[in-house]
This record gives sequence, C-alpha cells and structure tokens, in this order.
Amino acid sequence: MSVSDSSLLSKALRQHYLTLPQGKKCQVTYVWIDGSGEGLRNKTRTLDEEPKSIKDIPEWNFDGSSTDQAEGSNSDMFLIPVCMFRDPFTFDPNKLVLCEVLKYNRKPAETNHRHKCSKVMESVNEHHPWFGMEQEYTLLGINGHPYGWPKNGFPGPQGPYYCGVGADCAYGRDIVECHYKACIYAGVDICGTNAEVMPSQWEFQVGPCEGILMGDHLWMARFLLHRVCEDFGVVASLDPKPMKGNWNGAGCHTNFSTEDMRAEGGLTHIEEAIEKLSNRHKEHILVYDPRGGQDNMRRLTGKHETSSIDDFSAGVANRGASIRIPRQVGQEKCGYFEDRRPSANCDPYAVTGAIARTCLLLEAEKIEEA
Repeated sequence: MSVSDSSLLSKALRQHYLTLPQGKKCQVTYVWIDGSGEGLRNKTRTLDEEPKSIKDIPEWNFDGSSTDQAEGSNSDMFLIPVCMFRDPFTFDPNKLVLCEVLKYNRKPAETNHRHKCSKVMESVNEHHPWFGMEQEYTLLGINGHPYGWPKNGFPGPQGPYYCGVGADCAYGRDIVECHYKACIYAGVDICGTNAEVMPSQWEFQVGPCEGILMGDHLWMARFLLHRVCEDFGVVASLDPKPMKGNWNGAGCHTNFSTEDMRAEGGLTHIEEAIEKLSNRHKEHILVYDPRGGQDNMRRLTGKHETSSIDDFSAGVANRGASIRIPRQVGQEKCGYFEDRRPSANCDPYAVTGAIARTCLLLEAEKIEEA
C-alpha cells in the first residue's frame, strides 16, 4: 500500500507524550480556508486557561503570502475565531477553532465566503432554514491511486461496494470509523456514514444544522477527515471525478427545508422553492464548485446518478435529477428536498448561501455586498 512515511512512526511513543499533564494550559488549534478555496491550514497556540466560549479565544494572524492569500510585501492576514470544537487529537481541555480570514484592511479574504453567507442567514432567520450535507470523498494512496485498488489495474465493476461489507468490498473502513468518532467527540453534528458506489469512496452526512452552522460544521468535519487520514498515511480527495470512465463521481448533496416546508402541507412550499431554483440554474452551477462549474462539468454528465450540468430537472425519488424530493416527503406532503448538484469540493457557505437567497429572498440586492 502507498502510505506516507510519517504514518509509520510509533503511535505508542506518541501516546506517551499526549498523556503528559499540562496543568491549566490549553492548546488551541486555529483552522482556516486557504487561498485555493478548498485547502485547510492550521496552527496552534497556548492559552493560559481553557476558553469557555468563542469570545475567550483571541484573534491571531498568519503569513498570507504562504497560503496564496496575500503578497509578501503586505502578508499579514487576520484569523477571526467563529466556531469552537473539542480537540479529538490532543483531548480535553484543548480546542479546535474555525476562523474567518480577513485581509490587512479587515475586509474578508477572497475565499472567505462565510462573511457573505452569514449576512444571508441573518436575513432569513425567521424561516429557520435547516441544511444537511452529504460529503462524498475518495481515499487515495500518496501516489494518487485509489486506496486498495490493484497497483496496475482496476477492481471489479461497481455494484457490490455501496454500503458493502467484507474485505473485498470495503476499503479503508478503519479511517471512516475513526473519523466518525472524532467528529462526535469534537461536537460536529455528524449524523451518519456509508460506503459509496465506487470502491474506496465513502460518504458522511452532517446536519441538520440551522443557518451558518452548516458551513461551520462541514468545514470542521473536513478538517478532521484530513487529519485522521494523515495519521493513517493516506489522502482524502474531494475531487468530483477522481477516476475517469465508468466510475461514479463525488458530490455534496445538500438537503434543505424551512419551517413552512416541514409543517403540514409543506410540499407546496417545496415546489415553490424548486420553481425558483429552476430559474437560476446557471447561477447556482457557478457557485457549486470552486471553479465556476468547471469541476462539475466532469461529474454532472447525466450518467452515474447525476443530472446534466446544462439542464434543470426535479422529481420524486429520482437520483438522476437536479433536485430530488424523497419518496417519504412526497407521501407525507411535507419535509425537505435534496439539491444533488453541488460538487464534493464545493464551499458549503457558497452553496447554502445561494440556496437561501434563491428560495427565501425575493431580491438578492437585499443583501449588501461585503
């Protein structure tokens, strides 16, 4: 197997140091989105005592010229703590904190989509928007080849791998289960996981989360995934189409509902929202991956349980549609719908912000540009 050298270091020896007492001191690891809009960075500092809330964690800074977020001549960027979690790697009382990134003039960095999303969510707060996102990913060796696949070939065709069990069907389950427990310990609202259609591809679900918390919790879940994979010496890829040919791609299906949709007779409100989404299909495609739709062009082909990137469609229990209404929702006439278009490497702030704007705000101009 192609795993990193670091993963072969003694974990027992590491554990000895992790169990050393630290008194009242607290390690806080700051996590932020870098200039790619996909990558995550982190660094750690010591606080004199355990923070009780996000207000107890000070702002910090970093070298933006090393993360593709600033020029070297004016490189300091601000880290603004926004959401705190427990640290499943160094344990209590230590913390992980998700941060927004601000430029030298304290305006949001180009890849800080949380700033704008937060304003949208504040404007639609009375609707109590709930989101749930299904994060698909593919495990790769450090050589870039899917983990567990034959070195010079391919596994058997798709069929037995989805929710499969057994050494010939499930590749890398240890990583999946460790990530699940790490999320629960940290306080991430993870609600499930399963093996996906392509071997070495998995999915976890986060939610339901209200408003801005959806993006906060999914980004932290991604950080935990990358960090767990680091320990195992493999790579978690969010590429929407990691393998060419007759293999499924990877998406981040996004479930959405409002208080009216969840109430009796809510199907009417669901249908109204879908009609609004149909009128802004191209605008949504532009923000459903980090490259303005270029990544999703490889995935949304109309094959492998996807719709065509060029067409909008909706249907009950139809996994080949842009929007799926679950069968139970169709029967009970209330609940939620699933937008199947977002790519695995989407920014959840951009996706949830776009859905909330289109479905709940009559005029996007109501939200001032940051």
